[in-house]
Amino acid sequence: MKYKLGDFVRFVDEKMEGFVTRIIDEQMIGVTGDDDFEIPVLASKVTFVHGYENNGTKSTASDLNIAQIPAAEFISKGVYLGLVNDAKVNSVIHFYLINDTSFQLLAALTTEDQQKYKGEHAEIIGPKKAVKIYSAQLADMQVWPKFIFNITFYTTQNIKPEAPLLITEKLKAKDLAGAKKKLPLLDAQGWLIQLDEPELVIDAQKLKESFHKPAEEKKEISKPTGEVDLHIEKLRDDYQFLQSSEILNIQLTYFNKALDAAIVHQLPDITFIHGSGNGTLRLELHKLLSKNNRIQTFMDARKEKFGYGATKVILK
Repeated sequence: MKYKLGDFVRFVDEKMEGFVTRIIDEQMIGVTGDDDFEIPVLASKVTFVHGYENNGTKSTASDLNIAQIPAAEFISKGVYLGLVNDAKVNSVIHFYLINDTSFQLLAALTTEDQQKYKGEHAEIIGPKKAVKIYSAQLADMQVWPKFIFNITFYTTQNIKPEAPLLITEKLKAKDLAGAKKKLPLLDAQGWLIQLDEPELVIDAQKLKESFHKPAEEKKEISKPTGEVDLHIEKLRDDYQFLQSSEILNIQLTYFNKALDAAIVHQLPDITFIHGSGNGTLRLELHKLLSKNNRIQTFMDARKEKFGYGATKVILK
């Protein structure tokens, strides 16, 4: 298959173009256009659009002519796997191998799916370089293969190389549970996994001291705003990976914390924005509110502003 996820293609027999968003098999791909509708099509019926390039370029021979770095400034740690949404097709995730060290990396990626192995990418990655090595559909995360990384460190300088890395990663939703961050060497927000984690060193004395420390004082509860938005995309960056039951639990936990904070700070009222949707969250909120003896009453918030998507709570 010559096409990869994220490639920009044009249909041969129709005036249509879009991005490859699924590899169905060796003959078929899925292409998504401006209408966000994915169309299955034979790979032979589309062609690359010249002039369009994906992010990420391979290292060339000139990259190997690396300037000498003073030993004191030589950086030995900083090999990452970065995951970034495609700029045009948000449902596609691109994997970048990020070399934030002063070494050159001889890197190879192999995937393993049900004991079937496939070499996906091999390349020399220069210092302070990031290279796209793989792409996948976000919705297919549960069936992503295992990723096997073989990485060797190389430099012509008088520096002891790091031990080679042989890492097998089976990514799960929890790996992308944190907030997105600015990725090193890439002008993009995404998820970051360090592959050359420093070895954990346990300080026995500090560990002993930690057992004798007094309990921490209770942290001050911050004062909530008058309106609290419970839409899951406002609460978690990884909401695409969550089941409906997980989403509801997160929303209810956030609701309870905000309500407790409002009571502690003696707010006269607080409004929770839950949306209309199928009404499940609204019903659960109303159940909890009806059992709370610190609540004077609750009602639908201003319909001209929220419709039926918010509940105003009057506190005692």
